[in-house]
Amino acid sequence: MRKIIYNKFDKHDITALPKVLFSGRIIVINTAAEAEKAVDYLMSQKILGIDTETRPSFKKGQTHNVALLQVSTHDTCFLFRLNLTGITPAIIRLLEDPSIPKIGLSLRDDINSLHKRADFHPGNFIDLQKHVCELGVEDLSLQKLYANFFHQKISKSVRLSNWESDVLSDRQKLYAATDAWACINIYEELCRLEKTGDYELVKIEENKETDV
Repeated sequence: MRKIIYNKFDKHDITALPKVLFSGRIIVINTAAEAEKAVDYLMSQKILGIDTETRPSFKKGQTHNVALLQVSTHDTCFLFRLNLTGITPAIIRLLEDPSIPKIGLSLRDDINSLHKRADFHPGNFIDLQKHVCELGVEDLSLQKLYANFFHQKISKSVRLSNWESDVLSDRQKLYAATDAWACINIYEELCRLEKTGDYELVKIEENKETDV
């Protein structure tokens, strides 16, 4: 049966969808030594999902450096607490690696945020926002893309929490890991559909909604 995907997925339809959460191992990285071991493991993988989190600012003119870098495989996600470790040489080695595809969303923003902490030359980053348009999909948010391709909901309830907390909550860890892991799922499904052509694109009439 051909998969039905939409050029735009109505955000109101997402509410009723079942929630999806990363079910693998989540490992929090607090030191440079831990980062070294984590990168050694990640460098042995064939594909990675990547995302970042920054403490939100609620005062005009106030900004914060990126606090968290999450890098996921299919079953393990490492949460690098950059507010504690900074961007270590090991992390730079991972970010610059040209061989392993690192899949993310709106990567220009993430890379710019990481550049404010350290200089590096990005290696083999693949932005889903540039890739989905090849199938005629116009949505740009992770939540809408996941709902469109898998009919499951990624919760955004802790997006604006404090990512510089002394200890990350379980909800924060699950949220961060799910976002990075979901990028792998979307990318692999995109590649499958492009290869097989086993989908039908349904075009929804223009509306005035904007992505959040």
